[in-house]
Amino acid sequence: MAFRKAVKGTALIGGGAIATVFGLSQFSQYRNKHGALAQVQAAEVVPVKNHLPTREQQILALQTNSEFDVIVIGGGATGCGCALDAATRGLKTALLERYDFSSGTSSRSTKLIHGGVRYLQKAIMKLDFEQYRMVKEALEERAHLLQSAPHLSAPLPIMLPIYKWWQLPYYWIGIKLYDLVAGSQCLKSSYVLTKSRALELFPMLRKDKLVGAIVYYDGQHNDARMNLAIALTAARYGAATANYAEVRRLLKAADPASGKPRVCGVRCRDVLTGKEFDVRAKCVINATGPFTDSVRKMDDEEVPNICQPSAGVHIVMPGYYSPDNMGLLDPATSDGRVIFFLPWEKMTIAGTTDSPTDVTSHPIPTEEDINFILSEVRNYLGADVEVRRGDVLAAWSGIRPLVTDPNSKDTQSISRNHVVTISDSGLVTIAGGKWTTYRAMARDTIDAAIQEHNLKAGSSKTMGLRLEGAQDWSPTLYIRLVQDYGLESEVAQHLASTYGDKAFEVAKIAQVTGKRWPIVGKRLVSEFPYIEAEVVYGVKEYARTAVDIISRRTRLAFLNVQAAEEALPRIVDIMAKELNWSEQKKKEELETAKKFLYYEMGYKVKTDQLTDRSEISLMPSDIERYKKRFRMFDKDKKGFITILDVQRVLESISVQMAENTLHEILNEVDLNKNGQVELNEFLQLMSAIQKGHVSGSRLAVLMKSTEENLWRRAAIPVDRSGGGV
Repeated sequence: MAFRKAVKGTALIGGGAIATVFGLSQFSQYRNKHGALAQVQAAEVVPVKNHLPTREQQILALQTNSEFDVIVIGGGATGCGCALDAATRGLKTALLERYDFSSGTSSRSTKLIHGGVRYLQKAIMKLDFEQYRMVKEALEERAHLLQSAPHLSAPLPIMLPIYKWWQLPYYWIGIKLYDLVAGSQCLKSSYVLTKSRALELFPMLRKDKLVGAIVYYDGQHNDARMNLAIALTAARYGAATANYAEVRRLLKAADPASGKPRVCGVRCRDVLTGKEFDVRAKCVINATGPFTDSVRKMDDEEVPNICQPSAGVHIVMPGYYSPDNMGLLDPATSDGRVIFFLPWEKMTIAGTTDSPTDVTSHPIPTEEDINFILSEVRNYLGADVEVRRGDVLAAWSGIRPLVTDPNSKDTQSISRNHVVTISDSGLVTIAGGKWTTYRAMARDTIDAAIQEHNLKAGSSKTMGLRLEGAQDWSPTLYIRLVQDYGLESEVAQHLASTYGDKAFEVAKIAQVTGKRWPIVGKRLVSEFPYIEAEVVYGVKEYARTAVDIISRRTRLAFLNVQAAEEALPRIVDIMAKELNWSEQKKKEELETAKKFLYYEMGYKVKTDQLTDRSEISLMPSDIERYKKRFRMFDKDKKGFITILDVQRVLESISVQMAENTLHEILNEVDLNKNGQVELNEFLQLMSAIQKGHVSGSRLAVLMKSTEENLWRRAAIPVDRSGGGV
C-alpha cells in the first residue's frame, strides 16, 4: 500500500519531468548531430611516429623548434587532451608539465567516467538548463571515453540501496531520466531489485529496513594510465611532450598591428638538469587545473582569482568489502554529500569528501576525512561486517579546480562546467570541468585558440580517436600473453588491461623466473600483478622518479602503501640501471618516495594510529596472554626483542627467513626506531589490533603462528593480510 501511494504521488511529477527531459534530450541530440557533420572522422588521422620519442629527444625538439603553433602548460587530463586535439589538427604542438603527467588531480579521482546523477537532479529541481547541458555532454563524452580506450575503462553497475518506500519511485524516476538523457549512448538500462536480490548481489549490505535497490550504469577507468595514454598518443601524433619541464615565466612581444604586448612563448626549465631555455609559440594555453591562477598571474599580476580549490579525500580498503563487479552509491550522507563505494583493481575505493583547501602540489589526507568516509560506509554495511580503521590500505587527497566564470554577471557563483577565457595579451585559459569531459574541454579550448590567434587548422578530429594501446586490443588478448610468453594469467590480464596492445612490448622484456611456472614475469610484490619489466617500460613512458612508477605507471601506492614501500628498493635498483643513477641519487629517490607515501598516500595516518603514546586497553587476562607470547622470543628477559631473538626462535623450528624481511617486520612496530621492539610497544600493537585501528601486522601474525606451531614445526605465514594505514 505504501509503495502504491508513493508511486501515485510522484507519477504526475515524474511524467512531466520525463517529458521535459525527453524534449531537451531530443533538441540536444538534433543539435549535436548537425554540428557533427562538420567534423572530420578520426579514422582519417594517421599517427606521425610509430616509435615513441625519448624524453631527451622531446626536450631537444622544444629547444630547436623556432616556433610552435601551440604551447600547452599542464600535463593533466585537460592539458594532454588539448595537446592531442591540437596535434591531430596538424598544429605544431608542445606540452609542458612541471612534474609528471597526471601527478596532480587527474590521478586522484574517484575513477568514475560519469555524467553526474546528482547534477541531473539539481538541473530538474531548479530547471537549470546549463546544468542539464553539462550532464548531457558528460554522458556523450562518457561513451567516447569508453570506446577510445576500452582496455583502460569499462561499464560498472552501481547500486543505490533503498531504505524507505517513498524513495523507491523517487530515485527510480531520477535514474530513468539519467538513462533517457544518455539516449542511444546509455551503457545499459537501469533496473529495480527486490531486497533478496539486492542482498544476493551485494551481501555486505545492511539488511535492516532495506526495501530494495536500483542499479544503474556508469563507466570506470584507471585514471592515471588514461591520462598517460592521452599524453603518449599526443606524442605519437607529433606533439613535443615533456614532463619535468617547468614554466618559469611567460614571454611577451609587442603586437605589430596594435603595439600591445602579446604572449609569444614561455621560459622553460628542465627540472632534471636545471637547464633553462625559451620555447616560442603563436599561442599559449593554460591548462593547469588548481594552479590556473598562478599562470594567469604570470600574465597579469592584478587579475582576480577564478579558481576555488576543493579537497576530495578517498580511501582504499581490501576487496572483500565490496563485490567484484558492483559499486554502491550513498546519495545523501549525514552532511549532504555523496559517497561512492566501488570495486577498483581488486580493492575497494570509497570517497569522496568536499572541503575548501589551499592550492598545493602535495595535498595530504586528514584523519578527520578518513573517519568521515568510514562512518558513512558503516551506515550501509551489515552489522556482521566490521569496518576497521586498520583496513584502510591507502588514502589520498585530490584538489578539484572549481572555478567562477569571469565572463559571467555573477562572478561569485561556482561553475560546474568548464570555462575558456582569453586575456588581453592572448593567453588562453581552460579551467573547471571534470575528468569525463576532458576531450570536449580540449576541443573548445583549441577552437578558441584558433579563432583568437588565426591559426590554420580544421575542426577537432578526436571524436572516435583510439588512444595508446587501444588499436589492436581485444578482451581475449591476455590469453596470447599467457600462451606466447608463459606469464601468469593474473599478470597477463593486468598487462592487457593496462597497456592494451602494447602489453606485448612489456612481455618481451620480462625476465625469466627460473621456475616451472610462470616462465617469465618477476613480481615486484607477491600479492599484486605488477612485474619488474613494467619498471623498465615505465622509463620508456617517460617515468623519471620512483614516485612516477609506484603511483602512475603502476598503481601500487594507491592500492597499498606498505606494498609500495616494500617494492621501492627493487624499483630504485632497476631505474638506476636504466637511467645511470649514482648511489647518492638512489638514496635520494628512495627517501623522496618514502616521504611521498608517508604524507600524500596515508602512511602518516597509519603511524599515528600506533604511537608510543597509544593507550593500552586490554583485559588483564589478555595482557598476561600477550606477555607470555612475548617472552617466548625474549628468553633473556631484557624487556625487548631484536632480529636475533626472532631468528633464534625461528631456527628452533627449522624456519628460515631473510634478515631484511625480519627487519621490515620489526620496523613496522618499532615506534621509537631503536632497532628493537619493547614489551610496551608490543602491547600497544595488540591493543590497536583489538580496537580495529591496526590490521594485518606481520609481527603479530608471526608471533601468534609461532606460539601455535612451535611444537608442530609448521611453516609460519608472514605475508601481509591486508594490513592497512
